[in-house]
Amino acid sequence: LSLSVCFSSRELFSPSQKYQLLVYHADSLFHDKEYRNAVSKYTMALQQKKALSKTSKVRPSTGNAASTPQSQCLPSEIEVKYKMAECYTMLKQDKDAIAILDGIPSRQRTPKINMMLANLYKKAGQERSSVTSYKEVLRQCPLALDAILGLLSLSVKGAEVASMTINVIQSIPNLDWLSVWIKAYAFVHTGDNTRAINTICSLEKKSLLRDNVDLLGSLADLYFRAGDNKNSILKFEQAQMLDPYLIKGMDVYGYLLAREGRLEDVENLGCRLFNISDQHAEPWVVSGCHSFYSKRYSRALYLGAKAIQLNSNTLLLKGAALRNMGRVQEAIIHFREAIRLAPCRLDCYEGLIECYLASNSIREAMVMANNVYKTLGANAQTLTLLATVCLEDPVTQEKAKTLLDKALTQRPDYIKAVVKKAELLSREQKYEDGIALLRNALANQSDCVLHRILGDFLVAVNEYQEAMDQYSIALSLDPNDQKSLEGMQKMEKEESPTDATQEEDVDDMEGSGEEGDLEGSDSEAAQWADQEQWFGMQ
Repeated sequence: LSLSVCFSSRELFSPSQKYQLLVYHADSLFHDKEYRNAVSKYTMALQQKKALSKTSKVRPSTGNAASTPQSQCLPSEIEVKYKMAECYTMLKQDKDAIAILDGIPSRQRTPKINMMLANLYKKAGQERSSVTSYKEVLRQCPLALDAILGLLSLSVKGAEVASMTINVIQSIPNLDWLSVWIKAYAFVHTGDNTRAINTICSLEKKSLLRDNVDLLGSLADLYFRAGDNKNSILKFEQAQMLDPYLIKGMDVYGYLLAREGRLEDVENLGCRLFNISDQHAEPWVVSGCHSFYSKRYSRALYLGAKAIQLNSNTLLLKGAALRNMGRVQEAIIHFREAIRLAPCRLDCYEGLIECYLASNSIREAMVMANNVYKTLGANAQTLTLLATVCLEDPVTQEKAKTLLDKALTQRPDYIKAVVKKAELLSREQKYEDGIALLRNALANQSDCVLHRILGDFLVAVNEYQEAMDQYSIALSLDPNDQKSLEGMQKMEKEESPTDATQEEDVDDMEGSGEEGDLEGSDSEAAQWADQEQWFGMQ
């Protein structure tokens, strides 16, 4: 209303007041999430400010003493440009955001402007400019932890980053832990998960940082990256107990629960996260994991797309859904972008390699697996991933065996390595060796897939009763495991002719009086079979 009055009669408001009104109007539109309209009004405000500056140069304020305090309380032009950049980022127009911030002279850039520029440069792949901006943030604010993490993520050495904060660390008491913190996250960003875990554990044990939710979340994520899902879940649960409103990292926690077949827990987690906030990607990813592992891939695809709108880093769910729907080329694009954003996360590479194998691109899969092996080092996970590709080519079977043996020497409890070694032994029909391998792996852990494969091996050596027990254990761990259910039903079908023969013998011995009871038992068995089939479909 005031703006309409302002434009109708120029005498009622001064040029500076008109500028203020335009900024206030744009701010209101920004908070109402009308970003395009807000950009338009901010642009008008900057034009008005430019005209105001010209007027003040032509007519210097000699007689009007009140103009000085009024000009001092005017909204900052730099702040207006920052708000415009925020609008552009919300509209996914990062180039326009960079352009508006680049227009601010370097000396006038505040730490938050440099921080936004650094993040935008990083997202656009302009690493050198991003590093420069992050360093400028640290020069002005030596304890800016996000800037420290940004530099480490761009392969700046931990020692160099630490040197930029050392003066502050030495001047403030009880801040010596920050050097260890920087060292820990330097290991995180170089992919050295073992040393990162050990360093963060040493930090977490210190009384000053004990029960810190952020450190627990980082530990949980590191255990996940290292393939130690059990400890990862434990740390996530510990963090949740300390902070019931925790959202960060809950997408990974939901994924781990879904992989274990705990779909009811995943559903409850998704509902709880939505009650906390639906403006974060995590609730959508958790619900997407529930749909994905319930084989509702179209819904998982929709939820994954929604998550990406909120956070472009959440590409894995959508990529996996596209792959399982047969849209492999689209999935490959998503996994490649995920690798660009998170080059130290093995699951990004696993997804891409699975896509290559699904499209029979063995050569591309081998090149990628070798790159991962060289980039992330020879650990149990990378060795297993390379072996997985080698298993697809008959020529490289022996190499796969060597790689898996190395992986199991490093980590005898690594489930993926055990599964692949069992697959190799199954091809060679070395069932007794496979049974020994699986029993050893199950001695200190319980896993649905391992119990199911052990059941398959026991069937191969005619140990039917124990095989049935293993299938039952597998289904108790994951009631939706279709392969375990199929194995159990196959055994029942193979046993049924024997049962029928025994029943005929009983009829011969005892006469035809029991025929009705036997028919009744057949119908009861059929009823149970129907129930099992329905249970498997669920």
